[in-house]
Amino acid sequence: MIKSILAATALLGATSGAAFAGPYVNVEANSGFAGSDYTGTTTEAHVGYAGETDGGVSFYVQGGPALVSTDGADSKSAFTGKAGGSVAVSEAASVYGEISFAAVEDAADTGYATKLGVTWNFWE
Repeated sequence: MIKSILAATALLGATSGAAFAGPYVNVEANSGFAGSDYTGTTTEAHVGYAGETDGGVSFYVQGGPALVSTDGADSKSAFTGKAGGSVAVSEAASVYGEISFAAVEDAADTGYATKLGVTWNFWE
């Protein structure tokens, strides 16, 4: 399923006549806490592709290896990825979304997450 989502995102960029597009590298560490108790960190090393269509839709797709370090446990390797984009709905507002996944070593299931939001810009 993730492969089809990533392919659809890439296809969107390829078929819409990209006004700007290009590859990138993104290294990111995400740490978690429960109150003041540290729970762990996932460090991702992604290669991605981002662009913007002539219609003003921006998009990205990225994926690569990750290291999942849970507090008090051995670290595990994973493969993680995300795809998303945004589109302006007015001069001051845009809607964005993202879907991500993590396939962690020895895990029974692949984890998925989604993000959907609206950004308002009051300074233009």
